[in-house]
Amino acid sequence: MHRLKTILLAGALATGLTTPATAQRAPAKITPEHVRAHVDILAGPALRGRGSATPDEAAAAAYVAAMFRGYGLATAPGMTGYTQPIDVVSLRLDGTPVLTANGAAVEAPLLFSSMGQPVRGKLVAFAGTDPKAVPAADAVIVTGAGVNGLQFAGGVDPSKVKLVIIRATEQVRGYYERIGGRPRLPRTIKGETPRLRPTVVALNDAAFDKLAAQDGAEIALELPGLVEQAQVTTNAVGWLPGTDPKAGVLLITAHVDHLGVRPDGKVMYGANDDASGTAAVLELARTLSNRKHRRGILFVAYGSEEAGGFGARWFAEHPPVPLSDIVANLEIEMIGQQDPKLPAGTMMMTGYERSTFGETLKAHGALVTTDPYPEQNFFQRSDNYALALKGVVAHTVSGWATVPTYHTPEDTIERLDLPFMARAIQSLVAPLAGLADSKAKPEWKPGGRPTEQ
Repeated sequence: MHRLKTILLAGALATGLTTPATAQRAPAKITPEHVRAHVDILAGPALRGRGSATPDEAAAAAYVAAMFRGYGLATAPGMTGYTQPIDVVSLRLDGTPVLTANGAAVEAPLLFSSMGQPVRGKLVAFAGTDPKAVPAADAVIVTGAGVNGLQFAGGVDPSKVKLVIIRATEQVRGYYERIGGRPRLPRTIKGETPRLRPTVVALNDAAFDKLAAQDGAEIALELPGLVEQAQVTTNAVGWLPGTDPKAGVLLITAHVDHLGVRPDGKVMYGANDDASGTAAVLELARTLSNRKHRRGILFVAYGSEEAGGFGARWFAEHPPVPLSDIVANLEIEMIGQQDPKLPAGTMMMTGYERSTFGETLKAHGALVTTDPYPEQNFFQRSDNYALALKGVVAHTVSGWATVPTYHTPEDTIERLDLPFMARAIQSLVAPLAGLADSKAKPEWKPGGRPTEQ
């Protein structure tokens, strides 16, 4: 409670230093100091990494909401406040997984992911390298030479295979530490059915080799200590009404959550991912609200992007304005550092070639360019995708999508390039203001609109 009061006090103080949007004021400049002020709070020790659907995330959303109110933004149509709470159901494993083969315990299994159900059945040894070629089986142990176990497991069809067993290489163990040494278990919006995923277990060399020689063994994986828990994730929403109700709406978004506190006590601060994007949304809200525009502008900080995109998915299903009114969505994520592959000072836009949105922004001064990592499928991996699947022209801009501090405790404010952030955000102001005042709107190019998950 003390933490929430501290954040709300910061927001209240900021409110006292701002003026309503209805009072026309000179365009505001975005500076490194403005950006840092937000990130200091969002990625500071008080919010402990803003874990998805935690009180820390709620406190971060409350800060964003207070800033929206201080900038003179209104509550969105149909909303009575500046936050949207969303009920979430999750599983937690308090016990130690137990794996047996023909009744004998297998040493020290590392559980990476699970549907939260025990697995029993016969073991099949698969020596191939193509996960799509894995036969239907209760359990598969992946023995192919040179296979990246985690990538392989991610490519296995979970409707065909219940359990995938991989070798615990140094790379696999390193990733296990990065995810906090705990399995990924189902977490869903209340009332939804969890998406299928294979249960993935890694074994040390001795245990793996012994089990690989037991093709056809009876396998059992038990998960003692499973607990179902109710949680709440939170979106923060601010609304700048337009002067022409028929002109449509711009949607500017980021995600407010990160990975919270790991089981080993390390805080995943998430300064770049995505306190940087949330700071950008706040600065754009502050700057664009200096006057009314022809189109309305919605500013949103989503909850639980890291847990499955719940905030964006719920927003897409329960929008405060009709989705058909949203002419474009700009998501801002990880703009805290400059990618050395990009031209100096620029951000990449995911799916740039899919629509005219990026070209329009760039033509009017936005420092954006194409995505140099098409093989990474970043377009599908951010909150923009939930809106794109609904037909909204929606893209994400990033500074360095493959930054080395990604999902590590080293993602701190000291690692951010604040001058780059300020310039990048500033470059978006005039193009977005121009689009908000225009009658033109971005369009999907032929084949650009996604049609399925």
